[in-house]
Amino acid sequence: MRPNPIQNLSPEGYLEFERSSEEKHEYLDGEVFAMSDARRDHNLIAWNIGSELHGRLKGRDCEAYLGDMRVLIPKTGLYTYPDAAAVCGEPRFKDATEDTLLNPVLVIEILSDSTESYDRGTKFQHYRSIDSLKEYVLVSQAEARIEKYVKQGDGFWVLSEAVGLESTISFDSIGCDISLAEVYDKIDFDHQPSNQQLDVR
Repeated sequence: MRPNPIQNLSPEGYLEFERSSEEKHEYLDGEVFAMSDARRDHNLIAWNIGSELHGRLKGRDCEAYLGDMRVLIPKTGLYTYPDAAAVCGEPRFKDATEDTLLNPVLVIEILSDSTESYDRGTKFQHYRSIDSLKEYVLVSQAEARIEKYVKQGDGFWVLSEAVGLESTISFDSIGCDISLAEVYDKIDFDHQPSNQQLDVR
């Protein structure tokens, strides 16, 4: 994230600003943070995940959204854009515009060098306060590796991993499995750009 000159906005002011902006921004405590555009591998992975989720959720009482669906974390006030999110049952939104989701059961973030510590640390702390959230998933761009944190009944989060293109990741919150070969379709780990760390998504 990059700080934005626009500060001291109310949540309502942020939403008004954001809905007319051509760029996406996170918001917390009156401050607006610009988000950079994603690079090729990030986009490929996101669309691969979205396509797999879309196909598996057809005809079911669950919906999946890619990175344009904003999520509000009510207990902390963070407005953010996960790379993918899913909800089962009736989705709840901030208002009638239906562009700010309140009750995801699954959140997926695609890691980059510049955001990995944020996604693993502060951002995960925010996400953990969402009552509805059951799974938090981190997808590597550097190798075929997906980490999944699952909320237990006592509030603890348990980590498991799927590693290698022959592996499969299970999303129990929405009842579907996805092959890592599908997630990383068209990704060449041997020929990634050397400046990948500049991706701040």
